Amino acid sequence: MEIKTAQRKTLSVLVDNEPGVLARVTGLISGRGFNIESLSVAETHDPKVSLITLITSGSPQFIEQIIKQLRKLINVIKVVDLTEDDYVEKQLVLVKVRAAPADRAEIRSLCKIFKGKILDVGPKSYTLEFTGNERKIRDILILLGEFGIEERVSTGLTAMARSRLYKQERKN
Repeated sequence: MEIKTAQRKTLSVLVDNEPGVLARVTGLISGRGFNIESLSVAETHDPKVSLITLITSGSPQFIEQIIKQLRKLINVIKVVDLTEDDYVEKQLVLVKVRAAPADRAEIRSLCKIFKGKILDVGPKSYTLEFTGNERKIRDILILLGEFGIEERVSTGLTAMARSRLYKQERKN
């Protein structure tokens, strides 16, 4: 018998923009003992509709079951497993890093290389902003960790399927 390991999945869940919908979606997953690793929710171009992007891990059977159960919820319009196709992803992170006078030029250089922004300058720290995929965010945090991260906050991952035109061009 083949043992399948846990897979990390990015799910895009289009829902009615109504109170309680997010609680029902997250409750469905957490109620079965699984963790939501990342969660991002925002209103779409239509104010009556929101998009939930969530990342969870589990066996293929668990993920399949979760998708089926999400689709049965009244206020769920559409569920897409983005990891089954080509998609783009972004995350925003704000980082307050120790910035001794001798380190400031190097921190500014890292910020420029990773296309970040300096949002605030204090006497002993910089507050920086970075956006990117998970790998880029992880890499900059590792490098900034050498200076000392005082505080860090981030959004959940936001993801969207690539356009059909782009997919067709990539396949040719």
